[in-house]
Amino acid sequence: MDEALLRVILRRLGRLLLVGVPLAFLTIFFAYPVAAIVLRGLRPAGQWDLGVVGEVLGEPALRRVLWFTTWQAAVSTLLTVVVAMPAAWCFARLEFRGKRLLWASLIVPFVLPTVVVGAAFLGLVGPRSPLGVDLRGTVWAILLAHVFFNYAVVVRTVGGLWMHLDPHLEEAARVLGAGWWQSFRRVTWPLLRPAVAAAASIVFLFTFTSFGVVLILGGPRYRTLEVEIYTQTARLLNLDTAAVLALVQLVAVVAVLFVYARYQERRSVSQLLRPATETARPLAGWRDRALLGVNLAVIGVLLAAPLAVLVGRSLSTPGGWGLDAYRALDTSRRGSVLFVAPLDAVRNSLLFAGAATLIALVVGTMAAFAIAGRGAARTARWIDTFLMIPLGTSAVTVGFGFLIALDRPPLDLRDSLALLPIAHALVAVPFVIRLLVPTLRSIDPRLREAAAVLGARPARVWREVDLPLVGRALLAAAGFAFAVSLGEFGATVFLARSQWPTLPIAIYRFLGQPGPLNFAQAAALSTILMGLTVAVMLAIERVRVGRIGEF
Repeated sequence: MDEALLRVILRRLGRLLLVGVPLAFLTIFFAYPVAAIVLRGLRPAGQWDLGVVGEVLGEPALRRVLWFTTWQAAVSTLLTVVVAMPAAWCFARLEFRGKRLLWASLIVPFVLPTVVVGAAFLGLVGPRSPLGVDLRGTVWAILLAHVFFNYAVVVRTVGGLWMHLDPHLEEAARVLGAGWWQSFRRVTWPLLRPAVAAAASIVFLFTFTSFGVVLILGGPRYRTLEVEIYTQTARLLNLDTAAVLALVQLVAVVAVLFVYARYQERRSVSQLLRPATETARPLAGWRDRALLGVNLAVIGVLLAAPLAVLVGRSLSTPGGWGLDAYRALDTSRRGSVLFVAPLDAVRNSLLFAGAATLIALVVGTMAAFAIAGRGAARTARWIDTFLMIPLGTSAVTVGFGFLIALDRPPLDLRDSLALLPIAHALVAVPFVIRLLVPTLRSIDPRLREAAAVLGARPARVWREVDLPLVGRALLAAAGFAFAVSLGEFGATVFLARSQWPTLPIAIYRFLGQPGPLNFAQAAALSTILMGLTVAVMLAIERVRVGRIGEF
């Protein structure tokens, strides 16, 4: 066979493989389980029955759950935007000592597992609160935790754009007689509006699909759709009702994404952005110092205090301070909520995270090369969109879908430990793609062409040209996938076995038991999980390429 023809065939086979493997992975482990949920919800007796949706939503208790899910998400979004906007201005317009370190630190609460956030606020405003208040089982605890969790989304999304807007536009408006509010409303706000809408939509989606925070802090009174799906499945064994609720939530999420996309199309404006170093100014006067001081205090109280209390509770003992809770993690005491030593949960999480990272890297890297590759313009957009869908779908929906779909041949994985890393990888793949595609598109295609002219086969071109250039992005993608897997709770709570608990599962079980030692062990495990997550994110900051991987 002619060598040129062989190369063409190999190139096309490689292209087909790059596209086929990620699409097959998503079809089998996402589209198929979601289809099973739809069929379970709309065909409960083997025949199509759309009236079952009305019957389920006609129950007063479930209508209250849907209403609470909606209004708490709206209020959480509003509070987060209001609290974070002044900080976004401070980071965008002021230059102060420690700004870069603080900017990087803001991401820590957002990447923390939700179960750690719930444990932190349970320690801060729970029964043994150092503030002397007990907000457990109230909506205020949920709202505060949501603001804590999503604060960085607004600050870094809005502030990231604001710091590149030309401040002379506002100055010109003030010279023409406009006050600060009028100049902001008529000049700056129209330019910021797309970023604010983007941040608000992300926060709304995260709070609408909130699970771990509400499960830990809401008590029996407050339940979101996520928590209700879990309750109907794991506790009441009512899979038909859970399927309808999961379907309703999926439709709501898609509707929010659609509305946001249409809004961005209509409201986005072309802008001439400037480097951030040219738009920030030193502190000038008492007003700048007062505003910066207030926002630093908010960051300290809202973000640092819960984590500090969590670490403190892990070191608290009946006789003072010590490492009793950490020492107890190595043994499985009688009456414990775990069937294994709590420290085994650390090992399990690391093993599952390693496997999930490997799966996510293989699938995500192949998808990234397919999207960014030459000649992929016609198909890249729909492939990219299809692979991003799991990012807008709740982990509880994924876990529930696995539970009802992968239970019969040829995909009977009920007894397989592979379910957990596959579910975690499904959530992590979009992050891998988002990190790799910009780097791959930045590679000069002439480098590949030169290698091919010199006789290198496609595999060698990838090994000798692409891999060295995307190595740091691959490391950052691996870190993100590892961090996502470490803290994943929504799908894991459906799929984890009692003999193989992960860190979030162990923390949740300890929090559900009375007694200071149980809470201290939950705080100790939360501190370990927080330390692992922060270490991974700091490593990502060191290897990340430029601004790739930021909000």
